[in-house]
Amino acid sequence: MPDTIKPILCVVTSHPIRGDSGEPTGFALVELTHPLEVFEVAGIPVEIASIRGGHPPIDFFDLSDPVNARFWKDKEFRDALAHSLVLGDLDPSRYSAVFFAGGHGTMWDFADSAAVQKIIRAIWEAGGIVSAVCHGPAALVNATLSDGSYLVAGKKLAAFTDEEEAEVKYTKVVPYLLATTLKERGALHQPAPNWTEKVVVDGRLVTGQNPASAHGVGQAIVDQLTATA
Repeated sequence: MPDTIKPILCVVTSHPIRGDSGEPTGFALVELTHPLEVFEVAGIPVEIASIRGGHPPIDFFDLSDPVNARFWKDKEFRDALAHSLVLGDLDPSRYSAVFFAGGHGTMWDFADSAAVQKIIRAIWEAGGIVSAVCHGPAALVNATLSDGSYLVAGKKLAAFTDEEEAEVKYTKVVPYLLATTLKERGALHQPAPNWTEKVVVDGRLVTGQNPASAHGVGQAIVDQLTATA
């Protein structure tokens, strides 16, 4: 792996409660660990950030998943997670790519975050990769370029579908429907059947539909970074 590849910035939510339901939420652990495993194998450094910094809330904490279990036993990963960086404090020029993990918490703090919008715009306009999986594309909802246009306008992407949201019975809990809202911004949403892997690459925009797509999104990021290194 060439030493020229700058770190990948992995961003997770800081939001702990699922709307008015009172149910705890956060980021989906599998949607962070599965891409991290791919980045690790490729030898590409990573940094973990969240909206507020510190230990982010975790949802879908499943240690029967072997990748989750391995990372959870890893002191370096646990320390990085416990001390996640504050997204707004970071210099976008330090990163080759930004990756937004999902989990329902993202629906409340990604779309309207000025820090999210700034990091996406800067990395994209510097020629870097912007990527997200499942509910992570909430980061793209209000992301605009310097000319004021939506980054997703006219681009193919994948995101958690309205049908998947209905199946988990959170349609009335989330503040907006992710796929519908992205389409309203001009995105060309590419849905697959519920819970099946779907990864869409449109230039430097890499997105995945659901947890099953997390590994594939990670691989697509690595493929692009190593092809241009």
